[in-house]
Amino acid sequence: MTVHDHFAAHEFIHRYWFNYDEGYLDVLEGLLAEDCHLSSRTETGEHPFEEFIHSDNHGRDAAMAWTRDHRRHSPYPLRHNATNIHVVAERGDELDLESYLFVAQIVDRTPSNLSSGIVHWTLKRTPDGYRVYRKDVVLDSIESAEFQSIDFVSERQDRW
Repeated sequence: MTVHDHFAAHEFIHRYWFNYDEGYLDVLEGLLAEDCHLSSRTETGEHPFEEFIHSDNHGRDAAMAWTRDHRRHSPYPLRHNATNIHVVAERGDELDLESYLFVAQIVDRTPSNLSSGIVHWTLKRTPDGYRVYRKDVVLDSIESAEFQSIDFVSERQDRW
């Protein structure tokens, strides 16, 4: 059994979002594994800004090309907040985590929620610390409703 440092993994996720928000993309690039896979979408794929949200990039160069363009066309200040981070699985040098994501921006000098969602992470332990091996962002886009009335709740787990 391989023991992972859960605290270091949590801090890594917070460091990732801080550097993304502040536009420190050279730092962000160093946090990605060379063979990473980064994706983002909404749970329905039908959001009016789906084209801007959607990504599916394999490899650090492709992931960073999309990230640079996406960040360039996103607001500043922008704040990604990862909450309820928890470990899902550990295998060898890989650590799977999930977290909620809340994104805020400033509108009329007041903080405003921009989006929320769930992120599935796979971090790979390297001699230099953890690196993102996989990051799947699924943003919320449906209207909240009574839990039992939502048809696809059980399907969400199958999408990872």
